[in-house]
Amino acid sequence: MATIKRILAVSLGAVGAGVLYCSNDNSRVLQAAQKFRTESVHSSKLHDEPFQTTKWDYNWDRREPSFLVRPSKGGEDDIRYSKEIAEKKPKASRNIILIRHGQYHQANRFYDAERTLTEKGIEQAQATGDRLLALNLPYSRMVRSTMTRAQQTGDHILSRLNMSSLPVENDSMLEEGAPFPPEPPRKSWEPHEYCFFQDGSRIEAAFRNYFYRADQHQEKDSYDIVVCHANVIRYFVCRALQLPPEAWLRINLHHASISWVRIRPNGRVGLLTMGNCGHLRPELLTLE
Repeated sequence: MATIKRILAVSLGAVGAGVLYCSNDNSRVLQAAQKFRTESVHSSKLHDEPFQTTKWDYNWDRREPSFLVRPSKGGEDDIRYSKEIAEKKPKASRNIILIRHGQYHQANRFYDAERTLTEKGIEQAQATGDRLLALNLPYSRMVRSTMTRAQQTGDHILSRLNMSSLPVENDSMLEEGAPFPPEPPRKSWEPHEYCFFQDGSRIEAAFRNYFYRADQHQEKDSYDIVVCHANVIRYFVCRALQLPPEAWLRINLHHASISWVRIRPNGRVGLLTMGNCGHLRPELLTLE
């Protein structure tokens, strides 16, 4: 009997110690969680904490119909105002299909003419052309960066589309560059400040040139193919979705991938796909 009592005493003591240990451990966890809750948190927050939200700017392209007509003075002028608003409202959507160029030779970074597509890059571009052909969309035009790798990518896509009448434009504003100082910064990529100053304004101007809602005269949805570069595409997508522009470098894009932005008549913008590379065989998947 004495032996049994000693065993029970030891067991109960162990249980009590375990409870005390668990209690202390839980207390430390709760204290740590409470400390985390009281600290300043920016991008990553607990699920039960409110996020700061920003309202969608419907006049982001300065083409919101209510901003294109003279305000009403009230009374009978409301009729005129409503009529003009109705006349200015778009009916169609604009689709911007952004294609990153294929893999290219990078030996000579200062002589663009030598930065041609590799054999793999040619295959990637052709596969993307096949994918665009399979989508069977009524493409409106192709716009290409004037850099060699984008020009060649566009040529190989065109060779697969079998659309000899498709208008093709070349635009130096779409050339690669440093669009905006990224956050977080990357030590392996640190352009001079003047690069952001020069390239940023050019790429922003390109965004404003290609991203806007359809005007009231456009009857059918349009589909523009834009062949350019990873930095440009990532910046465009962030701007189109009204996301912080400094977030662009957090996104990766494969060569010859497809990103699709749709601008609806009411000014809303949707991202149908980003960096889609499902049309490429595994051995054709490259980033650099």
